[in-house]
Amino acid sequence: MNSAIENKPRVVIIGGGFGGLYAAQKLKNAPVQVTLIDRKNYHLFQPLLYQVATGSLSPGDIASPLRGILENQKNANVILAEISGFDIPGKKVLLADGSHMPYDNLIVAGGSVNHYFGHEDWTRVARGLKTVEDAADIRAKIFMAFEMAERESDHDKIKALLTFAVIGGGPTGVEMAGAMAEIARETLTREFRNIDPAQARIILIEGFERILRTFPDGLSRKAEKSLRKLRVEVMTGAIVTDIAPGRVNVTKDGLDYTILTETVFWAAGVRANSLGEILAQNTGAKLNRTGQIMVNEFLQISGYPDIFVIGDMACAQSQQGKPYPGIAPVARQQGRYVARMINRKLQGKTIKPFSFINLGTMATIGRSSAVADLHWLKLSGFLGWLTWLFVHLMYIVEFENRLLVFIQWAWNYFTRERSNRLILGNDTTPVAKLPARRSELPAPFDIHKQ
Repeated sequence: MNSAIENKPRVVIIGGGFGGLYAAQKLKNAPVQVTLIDRKNYHLFQPLLYQVATGSLSPGDIASPLRGILENQKNANVILAEISGFDIPGKKVLLADGSHMPYDNLIVAGGSVNHYFGHEDWTRVARGLKTVEDAADIRAKIFMAFEMAERESDHDKIKALLTFAVIGGGPTGVEMAGAMAEIARETLTREFRNIDPAQARIILIEGFERILRTFPDGLSRKAEKSLRKLRVEVMTGAIVTDIAPGRVNVTKDGLDYTILTETVFWAAGVRANSLGEILAQNTGAKLNRTGQIMVNEFLQISGYPDIFVIGDMACAQSQQGKPYPGIAPVARQQGRYVARMINRKLQGKTIKPFSFINLGTMATIGRSSAVADLHWLKLSGFLGWLTWLFVHLMYIVEFENRLLVFIQWAWNYFTRERSNRLILGNDTTPVAKLPARRSELPAPFDIHKQ
């Protein structure tokens, strides 16, 4: 890096997700030196991660190397590193290898992790979907369940293997359940000889009284209807009380139920990256119950005008006092806002407080159905799906990825095929791990009262 750039104010960005990457890109023409730090070398388009988990797309379709994205931005540098702490008085970010990165302005956009509400032991059984590694593991679990059932002779074990529980009725859970139903009813129907994949049960468990509760009631009901059309069993008002190998316990309407299943997926909640706790300890910032840092109307930590927190790590509120949702559009707009704020500050100018422009929310239910709340327009079914497809294509970072995803989607739509069904990992023969008997679990296979 030349001396002219080195003498410019230093902006350090932690996290290459939507917020961090958009901030870096919007600082392209600013008189600053940008350093983007992430422990991964790629930007991940998380809204389509479930399609990697269900075999529609490969990881490379929705991930782009950060260096490649920023290669033409001369004032930007990418560092692959783990953050270990902060030296706030010295204005330094501490790295795990013992080095440090000085800053004049710091943007913290470390993202979120799965939240199990104090039941961390559930992570062993119910994998969440936040990373490429999660997606690969979930994909292996889904397709391995069918492989194990094909070789199994015990009727009850086959039923348990062909039962899939998805916990959480938000967009991720709904999209996962719909995609899994299509795998069972369409993709795999002619590929097995000893089992009928179409008889698989997909059970979506939601603690509130309706799925997609952030959507208007009408769209929520239409989404549930679309799921039921795919023969997804929707359990609303059901609280998960325990998850263990081979079973999920739920309480609904005051009664306890057990679902016998070998495959459980978690989509019930997220919390801020633990980096927020470290930053809060160093700055005295307050955290909310999900570990987000409370920021002011300018997305700054109060008392630290040079530290910005955005995306899933920030608890920012509207003028009405309502927290902004932890979704990609919020992070993108916050990244752009902070970049503009830093640029204006260098010019001695002010800027209005951050305000999120909500263009709408959407969720897809299977191959050609989705719901979209655009405020001025409510869409569902095929029109909703076309809208969902267009919006997601436009937000994928690199053109090559957009083209690859479009071609893959077109192929999947007309052939009903999912070509990315590789089962990766060292252990591809887990049948022997199944217990000989399930005497500790009540029968029969159906969800039943205890």
